[in-house]
Amino acid sequence: MAPRNTAPAGTQILPMTVSHVPDVIRLWEATEGLILTPSDNVADLGRYFEHNPGLSLVAVRDELIVGAVLCGHDGRRGYLHHLAVAAEMRNRGIGRTLVRNCLERLRQAGIRQCNLFVVDAHEEGRTFWSRDGWHEWPDIRLMSKVFGAVERT
Repeated sequence: MAPRNTAPAGTQILPMTVSHVPDVIRLWEATEGLILTPSDNVADLGRYFEHNPGLSLVAVRDELIVGAVLCGHDGRRGYLHHLAVAAEMRNRGIGRTLVRNCLERLRQAGIRQCNLFVVDAHEEGRTFWSRDGWHEWPDIRLMSKVFGAVERT
């Protein structure tokens, strides 16, 4: 079965822009199992979009953002971050549609591998990704260093 890259009826999939960020952050803040960091703010995400044009996406229905995902690459590997779908819109294919569109855009950019991060204790998130063919690397642990706090405005 071919990947379903079209949005569910009544939902548009659009490239995420800086103007979407405040609504997207509200969606992320309301999504269980999603951890925001100081770099989840308008300025930093604007730079991310400039570095990865057209890769991050939003799902819009009735002029409201009901889904979002950050997507980018480092030239070798793609990365998905912060996939979220509004609770009342889940199980309609929006999350999978966002992911499929991101993966297709990465393929078009010549990227052949994509990674993502899932909160270890978030079983629903881990199940979502596992069912879609993603696997865990048991011998790799994410480490991070934050250089300073930035307001999310």
